[in-house]
Amino acid sequence: MVKVGLIGLGTMGWRIAKNLRDDGLLVGVFNRTMSKAIKFAEEFKVNVFNSPAELARNVDVVVSIVSDDDAVKSIMLGENGVINGIKQGSLVIEMSTISPSTSIELAGKVKEKGGLMVDAPIIGTSVLIEKREAVVLIGGEKEAYERAYEVVKHFAKHIIHVGPNGYGLYAKLINNALLGSYVAALAEVVNLGEAMGLSSDVILNVLTKLSSARSPTSELKVPKMINNDFTTQFATKHMRKDLDLVNKEASRLGVPVPMAALSLQLYRMSEANGLSDEDFSAIIKILKRRDSNTA
Repeated sequence: MVKVGLIGLGTMGWRIAKNLRDDGLLVGVFNRTMSKAIKFAEEFKVNVFNSPAELARNVDVVVSIVSDDDAVKSIMLGENGVINGIKQGSLVIEMSTISPSTSIELAGKVKEKGGLMVDAPIIGTSVLIEKREAVVLIGGEKEAYERAYEVVKHFAKHIIHVGPNGYGLYAKLINNALLGSYVAALAEVVNLGEAMGLSSDVILNVLTKLSSARSPTSELKVPKMINNDFTTQFATKHMRKDLDLVNKEASRLGVPVPMAALSLQLYRMSEANGLSDEDFSAIIKILKRRDSNTA
C-alpha cells in the first residue's frame, strides 16, 4: 500500500489526515506548530516528522494543505523543505489554495528532482471532508492525476482532472469568486430582512427552501447567520486570501470582476474588525455594525 505523509493540520488537513489514517495510508504528519502534530500523532498513533524534508524521504506521497503562498514556499523550498527530501517517483499533492503561478513554478522544481506534483484544491467544507463527499479539482500530468486519485478518493467523492498544472487552482478561484460574492449577498439580504421585521423562520424558509437562488450554500450559511453561529467551517481570512488571488489573476488577464472586487473589500473589513478566524459568514456582523453606527 502507498505510504502517505501529510503537512498542515488545520481545519481541513486534520480531517484529511484522519481519513487517510483510518484507511491505513497515513505514515505520519508534519505541522509548523509542532504541538498540533504531536497531538494528532498521539491520538491516531502515527509518526511525527521533524521537517518536511524528513517526511518526504519516508513516504511515497506528500499531501500538503497550508494557508497561503508564503507557507507553501516555506514548506516546499525551505532549508528542510519537501524539495530536499523528494525521491525519484515521489508525488506531491498540493491542496492549498495559492497563486496558480506559484504552483506551476513548484511543480517544475519537483519534476527537476524526479517527482511529480499536482495542484488539488478542495471545493467543500470540513464537514464534507469528514463525510468523504468533497470535490477536488486536479491540475497536472495524467500520470500524476491517476496516482493522486488513488489517495484523494479516501476523502473526496468527485475528483476531476481539470488540465495541466495550475488549472485546478484556476477552477477553484472561479468557484470561490462566486462563493465569496454569494455569501456576501446572503448576509446583505438576511440583514435587510431582519431590519424589515421579518421573522427568522420566514427568512430561513424563503432563502433556503423557496427562493430560485437557494443552494447548498444558503442552506448551510443562512442558519449560521440567523443563529449567530460563526464556528469555523471556512475562515474569513482564507476567503479574503482567495478573493485577493482572484483579483490579482483577473487584473493580470485584464478581466473585470466587480462583484469579486467589492466582496474582497467586505472581507477585508471583516478581518479589520477581528473576524479573521471566524467563519466567513460572519461578514453579516459588518453590515449590522454599519446599521448600528447610522441609527
